Amino acid sequence: MNYEVVELTEKTVVGITVRTRNNDENMPLIIGGLWQRFFADGIYQSILHKQNDCSIGLYSDYESDVDGLYDVTVCCEVSKFEGQPAEVAVKTIPPGKYAKFVVRGHMQRAVGEFWTKLWSMDLDRRYSSDFEEYQSGGDADNCEIHVYIAIN
Repeated sequence: MNYEVVELTEKTVVGITVRTRNNDENMPLIIGGLWQRFFADGIYQSILHKQNDCSIGLYSDYESDVDGLYDVTVCCEVSKFEGQPAEVAVKTIPPGKYAKFVVRGHMQRAVGEFWTKLWSMDLDRRYSSDFEEYQSGGDADNCEIHVYIAIN
């Protein structure tokens, strides 16, 4: 898989969070349910001070590596946290070096295939914060997702 190395500045995001692990057989349902709740319960619409129209799937607070627990936060990047709804949490995506991948296709299938391939890559991952940034304007069958993996 092709990628480019980029330097990102710190980002503040707000959204809703769950904790899971890759070898949990319910992990796809847990993450899918979080996305469903984010949009169906109006959380996306209630977030103030959005930097853009993108939604983000953030993976952070890793216990260890690909096999450990981690937080998943479905969120939006914001310019400030003040005035946000009570049910959202604030997270920070740290600045640093990231491998940026561009994934295209059906939203769930393309992302699932991406992660399966990534887990077998020899990439010097930092396991700090990784995220999928869903570009606005696409439909679920044909979307563009920018995936950022923190690297050393």
